[in-house]
Amino acid sequence: MSFQAPPTLLSLAVQSLAKNEALAINALQELPRELFPPLFKAAFTGRHTKILKEMVGAWPLPCLPVGALMNIPDMTVLQAVLDGVDMQLTGNFHPSKRKLQVLDLRNVHHHFWDVSAGPEDEDSSAETVCQKQKATHPHRYALRRRLKVVTDLHLQFDLEEHQTYFLQWAQERRASLNLCCVKLQIRGLAMHTVRKILQIFQPYCIEELELNTGWTLSTLACFAPCLGQMKNLRKLHLTLVHEKLFTFLHTSTDIQEKSVTKFISQFSKLNSLQHLALAGLYFLTGHMNELLGCLKTPLEFLSMALCKYSQSDMESFAQCQSLHHLKHLHLAGIILHDLSLVPLGIFLENVANTLKTLELEHCRMTDSQVIAFIPALNKCSQLIEVNFCDNDISTSVLMNLLHHTANLSQLIMELYPAPLECYETGFVLRAERFVQLSSELMNILRTVRQPHSICFASQLCLICSQRCTYGLETRLCHCCQ
Repeated sequence: MSFQAPPTLLSLAVQSLAKNEALAINALQELPRELFPPLFKAAFTGRHTKILKEMVGAWPLPCLPVGALMNIPDMTVLQAVLDGVDMQLTGNFHPSKRKLQVLDLRNVHHHFWDVSAGPEDEDSSAETVCQKQKATHPHRYALRRRLKVVTDLHLQFDLEEHQTYFLQWAQERRASLNLCCVKLQIRGLAMHTVRKILQIFQPYCIEELELNTGWTLSTLACFAPCLGQMKNLRKLHLTLVHEKLFTFLHTSTDIQEKSVTKFISQFSKLNSLQHLALAGLYFLTGHMNELLGCLKTPLEFLSMALCKYSQSDMESFAQCQSLHHLKHLHLAGIILHDLSLVPLGIFLENVANTLKTLELEHCRMTDSQVIAFIPALNKCSQLIEVNFCDNDISTSVLMNLLHHTANLSQLIMELYPAPLECYETGFVLRAERFVQLSSELMNILRTVRQPHSICFASQLCLICSQRCTYGLETRLCHCCQ
């Protein structure tokens, strides 16, 4: 038989106030600080917008992490919170006397809202959030005196109602607030719209930027100075859709080179960059050494996809100091079959003590190329994940590769391509042969170590767009069943 603990006096007081709007608002000036967080949470849950507005206006703690309560955007609640900020801005007290210093709109969990915490815990958690914000982004004295509003934005194509409202509200109060966007994701917006959005926020506050667009090279070059202002950017994901590749191919070489140089030069200003993912940047062919040479800090993560590499680009991996502590390298859709991969072997030796994931997927590597870096791969003792799918490798070379993973005891995920011998002319898969050879390869691997999770995968079937896989279980595509 179970018993439910009786409500505490604190929870009873909160419930009573939340049910009586007039009483709650009138009591705010005399309300003990420890009642503010649980009452605010109750008002938020019950969508008591008038109480929310007044509570934001009278908030007695340094930080209000209201975004942690916003699992689903609510226009009415957001408007009430921002109206409360306006009360803070129009109050008759001096900014130095204002208690609320940081309004955090990010949807991240924080123990501040644990209603069982005591008043000292609540104050401490608020102080911690506030101090962290200040320490992360040092800024001028004038901005430090302003109320700081912190948010993350995920904008794509047509803006949602609550996003449009917030951006307009922020635009109108730029002169009165310190507006910071920490994580910014943008998909399919025109460049002039993106620049208008960036003008609202302090550029040095942006720590993560994800930009997915169909801009031309010249448009990207015009945007480049905005990127260079993001001094504290730690993560950059940039994906270009190739709808306007025809325009690039018919642009004069001189204009192309100036645009590429303007774009690449901005990376020298990104003093905190650790995570870089670039996809579809077709104009970087022959410029990787220049790009990597601009980096001021060692990268931990590098992902390149859907572009062409030259031999000098591959050699830059072995030469660039900023890659010598890399933990994650992902290359996908970069055709390497006509390049020497000896520099890749040198690179693997350089990062043998740090590299954790290696993905060389859909690179169309051949036997001779894989053989060139197998000895170096054997030294990468920290690897936990490898992916060699969609490469043209024979059974004998795959056997050699698996034998050289004997020392890679930390591997927990392994993905390998189906051997070339599984295919008929035109890369038509022979299902029985695939199962047979994959089983033999699995047995060979088990003689040197016990794999955790391993899979041999065929190329995508041209008819049903599925793969045949062999691992803990065998799955054949619809056409092979």
